[in-house]
Amino acid sequence: MALHRQVEQQDEVEINPLYVRELHFSVPRHRLAEHGLLPDTALQAVRDELTLDGNARLNLATFVTTWMEPQAEQLMTECLSKNMIDKDEYPQTAELESRCVNILADLWHAPEHGSATGCSTTGSSEACMLGGMALLWRWRARRRAAGADATRPNLVMGTNVQVCWEKFCRYWEVEPRLVPMEAGRLHLRGPQAAAQCDGNTIGVVAILGSTMDGSYEPVGEISAELDRLAASGGPDVPIHVDAASGGFVAPFIQPDLIWDFRLPRVASINASGHKYGLVYPGVGWVVWRTPDALPEDLVFRVNYLGGEMPTFALNFSRSGANVAAQYYNFLRLGFHGYQRIQQACQDVAMHLSGQIARMEPFELLSDGSDLPVLAFRIRDESAGFTVFDLSERLRTRGWLVPAYTFPANLEHVSVLRVVVRNGFSKDLADLLLSDVQRHVRVLAAHPRSHVPLAPAGKRQSFAH
Repeated sequence: MALHRQVEQQDEVEINPLYVRELHFSVPRHRLAEHGLLPDTALQAVRDELTLDGNARLNLATFVTTWMEPQAEQLMTECLSKNMIDKDEYPQTAELESRCVNILADLWHAPEHGSATGCSTTGSSEACMLGGMALLWRWRARRRAAGADATRPNLVMGTNVQVCWEKFCRYWEVEPRLVPMEAGRLHLRGPQAAAQCDGNTIGVVAILGSTMDGSYEPVGEISAELDRLAASGGPDVPIHVDAASGGFVAPFIQPDLIWDFRLPRVASINASGHKYGLVYPGVGWVVWRTPDALPEDLVFRVNYLGGEMPTFALNFSRSGANVAAQYYNFLRLGFHGYQRIQQACQDVAMHLSGQIARMEPFELLSDGSDLPVLAFRIRDESAGFTVFDLSERLRTRGWLVPAYTFPANLEHVSVLRVVVRNGFSKDLADLLLSDVQRHVRVLAAHPRSHVPLAPAGKRQSFAH
């Protein structure tokens, strides 16, 4: 089954004769041409089509880094041909990976200093899979050692988790125990997490930065509830923190927030280097509290190209460019550099949310005080338009602002979300605000005849 539908179009690409050296030449779209093109011609043919993509600087939908310094881009180009997995042939690239793991372990207060257990991945999705596998294997070992059944594992999390966790549960046959969102509670809390746990629970996933609204789940509160559960004779359940975005934000601008390995119940943490780690996609990281948190039988030792290589990953060959770029950022920015960048992002997010809160007909659901992300909805049913209408009109100016509905039990709630990343300045934020105001005026002046903002009787307050 094709994952992408093919748009009806000609079967050949016409080459523009005005600026190329190959006149009256076309190439097929869906099969190899008999002959190749000149390098500049091939470049232009591809580049022409890519001009239809959105402007990355105006993409307020993605958490992924869209700009790096020229020096970092040069370094990545030099490392593109290095196979990250081949640690024997590229030992210094492997050394840089190890340094990055230890830097993150120190940043997240792991007890092991200088010899942290962790690895790079292609992104947080793979890192979450690895963290989940470690939880599953450790749970099985505990159950078998106790002579208990080990065939019905479950994983507790909120419905606001990223889809990779649902994939993990399906691929590894783990029951997902999803705690629904509610008005006034848009993510997992401690009591709801503990209530779902039993002897078959392999772990609880806590999200440090929900993709739905940018809010942090209270890892400390969840940990305390699980402590009380264990102390009362219940199961002793570990936590994996999915800090895909927050792992590179909270340590710098919310240092007093206790969410990481300072909590003994936190067994593992993942983060995306290609989000607020400020590296182009794709690189992620996963770190375990101690070596015993990663079961030994999950680690493969492969005799490959001249040396024994320990590996724990779902992917194999990949470029070392992103790992080198991550280490470049650590050297280039240091703690205070990251702190300045993340604080600037949060300042812009708070400025945006403060202005949007004053606009009719919007209601804020998050203001950027956790991740530099804000989410808002249309409060007034008489507005005459939806968040989807506004999102579509903002595209006419190049702004990519996603509109979407919340998961269960809040499927009737539709929101707009703005992700503030490095490079999105206050000046750009003011331009966005001006465009939002202008389009709201136009949409209000030309309302649709019927706008089902929410089913009847389900209008709810989101005050926290």
